[in-house]
Order: sequence, then structure tokens, then C-alpha cells
Amino acid sequence: MAKCKKCGKTLDEGAKFCPSCGTAVSGKSVKTETQKLQQADALDAEQNKGMAVVAYLLFFVPLITGDHKKSPFVKFHTNQGTILFIAVAALWIVYSILASIFISSYSLALIGFIGILSPLFSIGTIVFLVIGIINAVQGRMKPLPLIGKFEIIK
Repeated sequence: MAKCKKCGKTLDEGAKFCPSCGTAVSGKSVKTETQKLQQADALDAEQNKGMAVVAYLLFFVPLITGDHKKSPFVKFHTNQGTILFIAVAALWIVYSILASIFISSYSLALIGFIGILSPLFSIGTIVFLVIGIINAVQGRMKPLPLIGKFEIIK
């Protein structure tokens, strides 16, 4: 039986990752490999922080100016901002449809539930915006939670 090179736990036959610490059998941590793929060039990040922040507030500006083609850092954050916009728009469309259905049924309990969701969606949107902007300002190419793994700008 093989043992994990990092934590020493016994590995099942044919295991590619340690079930305890997540280290690949090859010895490289899964997290480390992902982080290597998402590292920005320091000079690119420093020169393009402003446009990366704009990408979260007005995602279409870097697309119109073409800055997403000039800088991998801006491209990454433009993609994140665009995905965030699409996710929020889709969420609000679903919310509006559900609100219309529930309000037309005149159920006070359901109307109250819908009323609670609206501020929660707004707070969630602001949290995602702040996370993205902080990552851009700090020169990181870290995906947003839940939605950041999608890539639509190639």
C-alpha cells in the first residue's frame, strides 16, 4: 500500500489524491497547481489594476476599449465581472417571475418571503463585487466563489 508523501496516510490502490490532505499522488498539491494557473504577471497587474476594477463595475468597458485583449489580468477580471453581471441578471429575472406569481396569489406568507429575498440578493451582489475588486486591487487572479470557475471571454 502506498502512503501519502505529505501526511503519511495510507492510500487506496489507484488513488490519484490523498483523501486526507488532497495532495496528488504525484506529490503536487491540487491547490498549488490551481494557484499557479491563476497568478498574474506583476507588471501587468500593476499597470492594469484600474481597468480590472472597472471590469466589475461596468464589465463592458474593457470589452469596448479592447483592453481585455491586451492584458491577461484585465481579461480575467473582465470575465469575472461579466459572469457576475449575467448571474445577477438571471437571478433577478427568476426573482421577478416568482414575485409576480406569489403576489398574484395574495399569500401574505409568500409575499413576506419574497420581500426578504430582495435585500439578500442585493447584499450578495455587493459582497461578490467587493471580493472581485479587492482581488483586482491586490493584483490577484482569484476566481469569485461559486461562479468564478466559468469562462466566457476567450
